[in-house]
Amino acid sequence: MPAITEDHVIDSIADALQFISYYHPQDFIRAMAAAWKAEKSPAARDAMTQILVNSRMAALGHRPICQDTGVANVTARIGVKAQLDWDLPLQDIVDDAVRRAYRNDDNPLRASVVTDPFGQRQNTRDNAPAMLHVEMVAGDRVDFDVSAKGGGSENKSKFAVLNPSASVADWVVETVEKMGAGWCPPGILGVGVGGSVDKAMVMAKQALKEPIDATDLRARGPATPEEELRLELIDRINALGIGAQGLGGITTVLDVKVRSFPTHAASLPVALIPNCAATRHVHFTLDGSGPARLSPPDLSDWPDLDFRDAWKNARRVDLDGLTRDQIATWKPGESLLLSGRLLTGRDAAHRRIEQMLAAGQPLPVEFRDRAIYYVGPVDPVGNEVVGPAGPTTSTRMDRYSDMMLDRLGVSVMIGKAERGNATVEAIARNGAAYLIAVGGAAYLVSQAIREARVIAFEDLGMEAIHEFVVKDMPVTVAVDVRGEAIHRSGPLRWRMHA
Repeated sequence: MPAITEDHVIDSIADALQFISYYHPQDFIRAMAAAWKAEKSPAARDAMTQILVNSRMAALGHRPICQDTGVANVTARIGVKAQLDWDLPLQDIVDDAVRRAYRNDDNPLRASVVTDPFGQRQNTRDNAPAMLHVEMVAGDRVDFDVSAKGGGSENKSKFAVLNPSASVADWVVETVEKMGAGWCPPGILGVGVGGSVDKAMVMAKQALKEPIDATDLRARGPATPEEELRLELIDRINALGIGAQGLGGITTVLDVKVRSFPTHAASLPVALIPNCAATRHVHFTLDGSGPARLSPPDLSDWPDLDFRDAWKNARRVDLDGLTRDQIATWKPGESLLLSGRLLTGRDAAHRRIEQMLAAGQPLPVEFRDRAIYYVGPVDPVGNEVVGPAGPTTSTRMDRYSDMMLDRLGVSVMIGKAERGNATVEAIARNGAAYLIAVGGAAYLVSQAIREARVIAFEDLGMEAIHEFVVKDMPVTVAVDVRGEAIHRSGPLRWRMHA
């Protein structure tokens, strides 16, 4: 058998990272389409419509499904009899592939990896290094699982060591109920039960790459304790009423995957890792014959949808002439189409603003009565003014809410997922509002951005402050001037319905 070379690995992984940036797995498309057809909540159905339309647009345009093109996760299963022609460590080989993929001129992917997690958190600018896991297995080939994991879902990962007599199902359901919508449901949950702390987390992460087969499992019936747990969790989690984007609905998870391993008699380790609506992964095998060949999904797998039908009755808002009195007329759950100028800013920009204010330095941007969008866009290509530019999780900006609302006078914040109680109170106190765009619809959202320029903190890369000019950018009112929040009322309504 011919040897598997470094070039085979680099070419294959680089191609895989590009491939998954714009192609959802076929099973995910079909499961999301089925969930869309079954959904009874209008708000959740509209969110799923945007996710599916965005998915098809990304596949056709070969541009990222989500602006958070993720940290590269690679699992290599190396056959003990495989012929390897490698001089470099596998980590170095994989990192070369990551650099090639994320710096691709035709489809540049957003670099999100930072060095020195304790200090300056400087962006590596090429998204290396990858998170690599290696196993030795039987055989003479090398199997790879390649995925891109966004921060919004990764940040919601949970781990606990339960008492051996505790219910895994109860812990998972209670944990999901508290997780909020920052992981961008509907998606997949990976659960690892047993082993050790590290083993449980690895099992949960790897389980996310298994095919979505919940419907088939329900039809044939469970054959193992793991399958029994899967069905119980799917039913109980969907009965929570969280729904797409946390807006309330009947589908929160498309599937739950469970892996288990023997463990210590005194322990019951359990890991929970969610995968968002931008689920991205692919599997391939190398046998020495050359790089992997990846087959795209069939366009017929996507339903024929037009999100504009769902937004034809939305209220149009002129951001350039927006007043607090106008904001006061918005209602939670109402659909808006935004036009005009808005600012962007997320974690690093907020932190720098805080530091400048503490030092008594003048800010480079006037925020009073402006809208700020929590986003870190992908670089543009061709005639684009900006690349895919979907929202990041707003909860991370909660610690800056008093500063941005009380002190700087921001009137509108745009992101995804719920806000904390203190932020909701600050919104109401200032007669402001919080709006959400759909996570997992980044390419679709970017079509509404007609102009984009960096106006501050250029050294922060994708976290710099931009000014966007938008035309009919679709958003939903999540918190109004009275402090009423759709992320509270929506799930409550649909939980009672379930």
